[in-house]
Amino acid sequence: MSARLDLNADLGEGCAFDAPLMSVVTSCNIACGGHAGDADSMRTALRLAKENQVAAGAHPSFPDRENFGRTKSSLSGAPLEASLREQVSALKREAEALGVSLTHLKPHGALYNMAALDAGLAESVVAVLRDLLPEAALFGPPDSKLQTAAEAHGISFVAEGFADRAYESDGRLRDRTLDGAVIHDADIQSNQALTMATRKEVVTYPGETIALPVETICVHGDTPGAFAAAQSIKATLERHGIKLCPPT
Repeated sequence: MSARLDLNADLGEGCAFDAPLMSVVTSCNIACGGHAGDADSMRTALRLAKENQVAAGAHPSFPDRENFGRTKSSLSGAPLEASLREQVSALKREAEALGVSLTHLKPHGALYNMAALDAGLAESVVAVLRDLLPEAALFGPPDSKLQTAAEAHGISFVAEGFADRAYESDGRLRDRTLDGAVIHDADIQSNQALTMATRKEVVTYPGETIALPVETICVHGDTPGAFAAAQSIKATLERHGIKLCPPT
C-alpha cells in the first residue's frame, strides 16, 4: 500500500491563487470573516471545493482583519469562543446551502500558534468545534496543546506541517518577522514536504533535523508563487509513491 498524505491550502482570503490551487490540493481551509473573507468569498471557495472534490474546512482566527490575524491577541475564554462561533457558523450556513460538508477546522495565524502552546486557548477552539462541527477533525501542529485538547474530547486530530515555512529547533514555526521565515523557492518547499512525508522530519532554520510526524502539509494561498509551488510539491510527492487524498 502506498503512503497517503493530505495537501491543504488556506483559501478564501482574497488572494489570486484560489481557483488554480483547488485543482491541486486535497483539502482547503476557508477564511470565515475573522482575518479575511465574507459571505461572497466563502460561497466562491465552497463552490470551488465542491467542483474539485476538495475537502472543505473552517479557518477561523482572532477577529483581526487589520493585521490578517497574524498579531498576538489577549482575547480568550467566552469572548474568543463567541467570535469563533460567529465565524464558523457563517461558513457552516453557506456550506449547508451549497450541500457541502465541513470536514475539519484549522485555526489561523496567531490563534493557531498561540493555541498550540496555550491549553486554555486550545480548549476554546475545541469547544467551538464540538459544538458546531462535532464530526469534524481538528488540524494543528503535532505534539501541541491543540492535539492534547482534541484527543481529550474524542475529536480526530490531523497533525500538520508547512511546506512554505521555516521551523525553529523547538518545532515551532519561525516568526514571520524574522529573516527566512517564509520559504519562496518551490524546489525547497518540495524537498521539505518530501522529508516530512517520507521521514517524518524537518530540517530547522538553524540546520538541525527534528521529528515532525504529520498527516497533512499546508501551502499558504497568500505566499507568492503558491500555485507553482503546490504543483511542484504534488509532483514530487506522487513521484515518490505518495497518494494525495483528504485525511481519513
